[in-house]
Amino acid sequence: MTALAASLPKVSGRLTAGAPLAPLVWFKAGGAAEWLFEPADIDDLCTFLADLDPATPVMGLGLGSNLIVRDGGVPGVVVRLGKAFAKVERLDGTTIRCGGGASGILVSSAARDAGIAGIEFLRSIPGAVGGFVRMNGGAYGREVKDILIECEVVLRSGERRTLANADLGYTYRHSELPEGAIVVSATFRGHPGEPQAIGAEMDRIAAEREASQPLRSKTGGSTFKNPDGHKAWALVDAAGCRGLTIGDAQVSEKHTNFLLNLGGATSADIEALGEEVRRRVKATSGIELEWEIQRVGVAK
Repeated sequence: MTALAASLPKVSGRLTAGAPLAPLVWFKAGGAAEWLFEPADIDDLCTFLADLDPATPVMGLGLGSNLIVRDGGVPGVVVRLGKAFAKVERLDGTTIRCGGGASGILVSSAARDAGIAGIEFLRSIPGAVGGFVRMNGGAYGREVKDILIECEVVLRSGERRTLANADLGYTYRHSELPEGAIVVSATFRGHPGEPQAIGAEMDRIAAEREASQPLRSKTGGSTFKNPDGHKAWALVDAAGCRGLTIGDAQVSEKHTNFLLNLGGATSADIEALGEEVRRRVKATSGIELEWEIQRVGVAK
């Protein structure tokens, strides 16, 4: 029994040693979590984190998009929010509260059914509410900062805290969410709309994504942030990287800001391909691309 195993708190949810993370992430690659914790509810999460050795690293995992888990796995505890954290409730005519594990499709569909417009763009973002809040997720000219009223988080200490939009220091694809904090809910505000019109806009967004992005592939979503005044995909294309491969990792030919696992790619292959793309873009344009995809864990 490892020292960490001996010191782990008792839980009501599920705690799994050496849990493979590849099946849980979109790239279908990478190592295991030293421990994977799936809490039964918020109280279970709070108690666990409060009793966990403060030196033990903790990482939240949503739906596994926008994430490269390195092949050596993730030390410490990975927290994954399940169905108990995926509820969406209407608070009033313009406001919904969403669990941190709720998907963008679920949130936008619930808003549609409630006649709340302005939240349709979440239909196009892969992932869950916790990731949206942390990364200021956005698409089609809208970002989470435009609709978030507040979020509830559990800090690494186990303390529950409510943070207002202004507390998060939002910038492009970035927030100042406290290190190790797990987003357990978020409250979004839109404006009144007709469900039929909202649904039509969601359908338009879905069709546009389907036409332009490799959604049916093993991918992590958008790989690099758009530099000021530029589109990342155009810089990658201009650098001659369309279709570039390392091992079984490939730059998508359909949308060059997406990396693909063609079947047997390791996370090392995928990350190395991303770094080669960054090198070529810097060499041809002088612009240094910044990763949008989060890379976690240790190399093998």
